[in-house]
Amino acid sequence: MTLPAWAHRIGGRLRPRRPVADESSARTPGVSAAAGRGPARRVAGWVGSVLAVLLVFAVLVGPDRLGLLTPRAFLRIPLEGLLVAALLLALPTRPRRVVVAVVGPLLGLLAIVKLADLGFRAALDRPFDLVLDWLLLDDAFGFVRDSAGRAGAIGAAVGVLLLVGALLLVLTLALRRLASLLVRHERTATRTVAALTVAWVACAVVGVRVAPGAPVADAGVTALVGAHAGQVDERLRDREAFTAQVAADPFRDVPGDQLLTGLRGKDVIIAFVESYGRDAVQDPELAPQVNAVLDAGTQQLRAAGYGARSGFLTSPTFGGGSWLAHDTLLSGLWTDNEQRHRTLLASDRLTLNGAFRRAGWQTVGVLPAATQPWPEKGFFDYERYYDAEALDYRGPSFSYAPMPDQYTLSFFQRQVRAGAGRPLLAEIPLVSSHSPWTAVPNMIGWDQVGDGSIYHGAAAGHADSGDADDRDTGRIRAGYRRAIGYSLQTLISYVQTYGDDDLVVVFLGDHQPAPVVTGEGASRDVPITIVARDPAVLNRVAGWGWQDGLRPGPQAPVWPMDTFRDRFLTTFGPSTPPLAAPR
Repeated sequence: MTLPAWAHRIGGRLRPRRPVADESSARTPGVSAAAGRGPARRVAGWVGSVLAVLLVFAVLVGPDRLGLLTPRAFLRIPLEGLLVAALLLALPTRPRRVVVAVVGPLLGLLAIVKLADLGFRAALDRPFDLVLDWLLLDDAFGFVRDSAGRAGAIGAAVGVLLLVGALLLVLTLALRRLASLLVRHERTATRTVAALTVAWVACAVVGVRVAPGAPVADAGVTALVGAHAGQVDERLRDREAFTAQVAADPFRDVPGDQLLTGLRGKDVIIAFVESYGRDAVQDPELAPQVNAVLDAGTQQLRAAGYGARSGFLTSPTFGGGSWLAHDTLLSGLWTDNEQRHRTLLASDRLTLNGAFRRAGWQTVGVLPAATQPWPEKGFFDYERYYDAEALDYRGPSFSYAPMPDQYTLSFFQRQVRAGAGRPLLAEIPLVSSHSPWTAVPNMIGWDQVGDGSIYHGAAAGHADSGDADDRDTGRIRAGYRRAIGYSLQTLISYVQTYGDDDLVVVFLGDHQPAPVVTGEGASRDVPITIVARDPAVLNRVAGWGWQDGLRPGPQAPVWPMDTFRDRFLTTFGPSTPPLAAPR
């Protein structure tokens, strides 16, 4: 077909050709415009185009796990990129612009999800939950505020918002520039896309990989979207199933006089040691110092007439989310996400605390890290509740921890246990071993603790400078090891100093520390120990198969954390039928 001189065909449509003085100087977006404005603009145009291509490519093939974030992981051909490029080449101008306007922000959202996955895997060893993890933003803000101050938290929040906006805008502009580049070099671009498609198919058939978990024929975006879509569907279905589990409680209607008869007259402390995981007692770099504290404590307590038995529980969380471990242990239900947490708190499920209260104990919650109002405390059946303000601490904070563990236990002994008119059940989280492990107090005499003012001086202990050059993995692990040692030593010293025949202590970790300490792929196991001077208490747990002493060895039994409530209530009930240890 012959066309008039004033027209040409673009994408099947006739459009008037703009008259130009010189065809070589015609201005089109990107490189051509730069070419007509001198060498500097030409170079800038090419640099911009290259950066646009690289940015889009990086978002498509970039891994969502830190362990896969290596140069070889980017030697891949993204199937989704080939499809988008083919679509942009095939479409006329106006529909192409619509595709850019839609796909550009989607690329920005993809980048945000991948960055969120990277962060959550690094901190919690799991991907970002599109349904539930938005609820954690407030907790994240609180953690940064407590660790770096309010100004630091606000600065971090503003930075995150700016990053989100920048990713959405920059990736849209990058895709628009890429589309312009494809159209200007249509023939070369078409051949390149065709060749890469053939290469993708060949690599997929052969299974070519340049790195573990990084096939050259990449369809990672599709897999990522599918995984998160499945996550959404799973969350929607899980709500009803978990509600049914909450209602099925074998101890729901057990009378108080038939609960915990084997602990009558005892003060019972359930102490959660923050971030105390299996790696603390078994990792070759961490264990020697931590085990030295536990082994010395075993001998010291044994000399004072105490016995101890230890095992492992598998926590529902990793690296953070301590409240999920508290939920699971105390309710006997596997609570591994915010939806389950909120469903549980809205129920009347009998907690371990509630069982003690029904049986006549005075139940006490001592929560030194509760710096904000916490209406959920009613679910855990505390007759008396002490948050950070009620603990009346007058010393400095230690990184995240508002007060040292020794102060928390000293306050509990002086203000709660010493004047209690009847046996106590106390739940006490010990938070000196909370990340970021940059400030650890010293142990001092119990008679020196007072109102905590002493910690402004020599009792302040070790504090890292926090300089960027010091934040390497070795230093973080050393800080973690030191903090865990302090928390355990404090608890052991408390039992030595204030223990008697009527004290029973159950202490355990809530979860493993973040992967920066454990590495990727670590177990979710945490140590648990029961300490008592009365041999009748330890005789009751003989059937558990737990190992002697404060330190569980590699072969110690491992139970899911949600099995502990029922086993504990059964063991210390009016009869103790033989039960096989959970597998």
